[in-house]
Amino acid sequence: MNFRHKVFAPLLLASISLSALSACGGDDFADGSECEPSGDAGSLTVYSGRGEYLVGDLLNQYVCETGVDLEVRYGKTAELAAQIGEEGLKSPADVFFAQDAGALGAVDAAGLCLPTSQEVTDKVPAAYRAETGNWTGVTGRARVIAYDSSQLDLSEVPTSVLDLVDPQWAGEVAIAPTNGSFQAFVTGMRVAFGDEVTETWLKGLIDNDVQTYDNNIAIQDAVDAGQVQLGLINHYYWYRLADEIGEENVNVQLAFTEPGDPGGLVNVAGACVLSASENPAEGTAFI
Repeated sequence: MNFRHKVFAPLLLASISLSALSACGGDDFADGSECEPSGDAGSLTVYSGRGEYLVGDLLNQYVCETGVDLEVRYGKTAELAAQIGEEGLKSPADVFFAQDAGALGAVDAAGLCLPTSQEVTDKVPAAYRAETGNWTGVTGRARVIAYDSSQLDLSEVPTSVLDLVDPQWAGEVAIAPTNGSFQAFVTGMRVAFGDEVTETWLKGLIDNDVQTYDNNIAIQDAVDAGQVQLGLINHYYWYRLADEIGEENVNVQLAFTEPGDPGGLVNVAGACVLSASENPAEGTAFI
């Protein structure tokens, strides 16, 4: 097995195992814009692992401001990374906009990301961009503990996810084991604390009757409805809910874990200009 296959095989397996889950946007190309391209501003093809419902307006704004003809292919990050690996230098994509750093790292390790302008990377803290300078984070999301404020005070919420296996939380903790954000969090825990600690913790959750849901939204809704007291989610879902129904109507609240705890992982969505790009300068401008 060559290096590229070694790098992308796990991503391909992940994409197969996750293909049955609901996705935010399919694999079809979408023009993604209400503004009309100017016709003389060039074109750009983006593979986006971020859902259209999250970034569609932002990409449309880019078309409005630049006139660039933007063609976007939405899909799951793992699937798109695997596809880029298969396409190699023949990929039609100019930019890979990924949900997580792991996929960007895999694409970069396969030699498929071009160096990103230092003018761009210097805008981002070093912890959230590649040491190679070939990709950079563009947004960040923190892992948090969502809690039912009608049943718990903030002071009662564990300050470490390691404490969620305590018997007092039996049947009261929710996770989304097939969700990419949870999997990235577990990977971060493995890196920081080792496989043994992580495996023991996961088994402890199972033994403690952990409740499983499909995604972060379902967990947040369950906590808000009082079905469980605690749930592991990304922070920004709360702000979306508060915007939708009004902060005063939100029962679920957020608690951040103590510094250094794996429950406080900050993951990034990021982008790189692909080596196959015919418009690397425009790709850099897009990022």
